[in-house]
Order: sequence, then structure tokens, then C-alpha cells
Amino acid sequence: MGSPSKLQEAFRLFDEANSQDPNTEVANGVEQPKELLYAKRMTQILDEFAPDAPEALKLTARCQHICRWEIPRDSYEMNRVGYLKWRQDLKKFHAEKAAEILTKVGYDQETIDRVEFLLLKKQLKKDEDTQTLEDVICLVFLKYYYEPFLHKHDEAKMISILQKTWKKMSDKGHETALKLTLSEDGLALVTKALSTP
Repeated sequence: MGSPSKLQEAFRLFDEANSQDPNTEVANGVEQPKELLYAKRMTQILDEFAPDAPEALKLTARCQHICRWEIPRDSYEMNRVGYLKWRQDLKKFHAEKAAEILTKVGYDQETIDRVEFLLLKKQLKKDEDTQTLEDVICLVFLKYYYEPFLHKHDEAKMISILQKTWKKMSDKGHETALKLTLSEDGLALVTKALSTP
């Protein structure tokens, strides 16, 4: 395994890589690289949702989207097949980037393999850490990205997205999601999505 200093060094290098993101987002009045902000949000939600998460899961949460902008969505066909291929290629890309950094920091192969396993989302619903990671990804989406997303798509598409998100989550994830502070419109749509077969 690692140590607190090793974990912090990995976080520093992940953040350094993500700070190169040319895409930015404003949060709390400050413009920041998009993937750096996302990574910090992942860590924050993981710490709240699973404070005793193992080190490999903490590492995975921080590098889940590492350098994602290097493989843009529009470099693939703009259809379902293209989307799925993009997602698969991204997972492999993130795993390779993470492995490079973790090797540099001095992590053992077992930890690196475990981070790769989690980044590839293996055994969802069966592996506890993979499930926790998926819950955190969904919670980050619902807390920070759902509301802005809400007004970009029609109701039917949003209901479908919410239902798919809900399906990926555990009971604990559902409980936590229902405690999030959402706008009146946002909450109404979640309620509708959960009550629509």
C-alpha cells in the first residue's frame, strides 16, 4: 500500500495533469480547469460518503477523469456506438495515465492494478469499491452537474438520464442522493423520473 505522503504526492501529480485542461468552469466565483475541479469534487464527495474508503479508491476518485480532454467526444461518431467506444477508450486512457503517475510516486503493482480495476468499472454491483466509486460519480453529477444539464435537454431525455443514473446506484447512494439540495424544478424531475416506469 502507500502512506499519507504518497497519497498526497499522487493527488498533487493528478491535479498538476488536470490543471492543463483548456476547458474551464466557474465555481464559487473562481474560474478553474474543468477536470481539476471535477477531481476535487470527487474527493470531497467520497470523503463525505465513505470516509473510511481504502487508499486505492481514494486514488481512483481523484484521477477518474484524468486528462479527459485529450480524447474529445467529437473525435468519435456522434451516435450510440461512437459514444460507447469513446467511453471504453477513455477508461483505458485514464487507467494508463494513472498507472504512469502511481509508478512515478512509488506505489506497488497491487495498488496500481486495483486502481486500474476500479477505473475500468469492473464488477459493478459485485465489487464494493467499484460500487462506491459509481455512487460517488452519480452523486457528483447530481450535486454539481445535473441542474445546469437540466435546461439543455428535454424532459424525456432528462428522465431517461436520471433513471439510468439511479439504476447504477446502491441503496446507500439513493439515500444520500435524496438528501441533496436541489431546485424546485430539479427535485420535481427527479420525483417524476423515480415514479415513471
